[in-house]
Amino acid sequence: MRVLIVNTSENTGGAAVAANRLMSALNNNGEKAKMLVRDKQTECISVVSTPQNWLQQVHFLWERWRIFMALHFSRKHLFEIDIANLGTDITSLPEFKEADIIHLHWINQGFLSLTSIRKILSSGKPVVWTMHDIWPATGICHLTLGCTNFKSHCRYCKYLPGGGGSNDLSSRVWEKKRKLIENSGITFVSCSKWLAGEARKSGLLQKQQVTVIPNPIDTRIFHCTNKQEVRRKEHLPEDKKLILFVSQRATNVNKGMNYLMEACRIMVERHPEMHEQLAMVVIGGHSEEFEQECPLPFFPLGYISNQQRMADIYNAADLFVLPSLSENLPNTIMEAMACGVPCIGFNVGGIPEMIDHQKNGYVAELRNSEDLAEGIGWVLREADYEMLSKNAMYKVANNYSQSSVALRYIEIYQQALAQKLFKL
Repeated sequence: MRVLIVNTSENTGGAAVAANRLMSALNNNGEKAKMLVRDKQTECISVVSTPQNWLQQVHFLWERWRIFMALHFSRKHLFEIDIANLGTDITSLPEFKEADIIHLHWINQGFLSLTSIRKILSSGKPVVWTMHDIWPATGICHLTLGCTNFKSHCRYCKYLPGGGGSNDLSSRVWEKKRKLIENSGITFVSCSKWLAGEARKSGLLQKQQVTVIPNPIDTRIFHCTNKQEVRRKEHLPEDKKLILFVSQRATNVNKGMNYLMEACRIMVERHPEMHEQLAMVVIGGHSEEFEQECPLPFFPLGYISNQQRMADIYNAADLFVLPSLSENLPNTIMEAMACGVPCIGFNVGGIPEMIDHQKNGYVAELRNSEDLAEGIGWVLREADYEMLSKNAMYKVANNYSQSSVALRYIEIYQQALAQKLFKL
């Protein structure tokens, strides 16, 4: 079976990492998978970039300009919504023509338009669409901010100035999506049970099939190694317990770094001796901006794209904390757990599906820095740490391994092919 995985980027962002890992998992399980991207970043022969990069840049800029106008020329929310008004027609590419299955992932920011997707559907090839956020089920947003209008019809959008209106940008794009999706035969896949539940509530997807399959992870890279050796290699302290935070951009408000800083302050105020026992390691763009705020010794490592080095950093840590305010199924938690590192996160999105409370980590109350501090103290001072570590690795091996995820997707592909043949 030939599968074409379509994603905006090859490596940048959680969706790109997940799509790339799925390609490897499928190829390792006997299928022929390629990845089609706009932004190619390696020399991998299984990843193909679309031609005419200059034209795709025009698509990206024109979409941002239309959104900028809709926002009354404010940069706020400029990259939090997508309208898919312009994009690349991939149906003429040889990789598309030879594929049996077209598997869409995150295709935004000027890569594919709604018209592009319509052409893909018109080709007659089965289409599977993995949702990495709620955008396929809403008008324009990737994060609903508590809005429930998408359950019936997007309008009065919170992202738009003045709360939009009855026929605002979100409403108009919603109608285009409705016409695109109804009777399309798209098989939708969610990485988490939480996102699947939200998607099924959408007025756009209520009549569509939504299956839950988690992202895969390569445990040949992400596995437990010697903690002290890695710390020496990375010039991290060997005599402290290290708390790790990872994000593509550390200053992303949604990732909740401010809650982690507050939790650290609470811990140090209540237990002054912890200042000498703990240290903070932060991976992500602009990580150095939090150094003055952190009451613990602070080690900003910037953005890291190399997977092997990421695995080393996870192994150097004693605890991984991701206090996100909204998440689907974060790769970072999966990666940390594969390396035997207990995890802490808020009770939101798909996080409680990954972290089993007080079994392989700690699930804190949403937006509660006090509970976050309680969880950090519990993992590092009270819990059976070795048992938490073993449970974390067991959870990954049984739920997120490449083989198990690939087999579930292969079943979905076979069903999609059978449905197409039946209609013929």
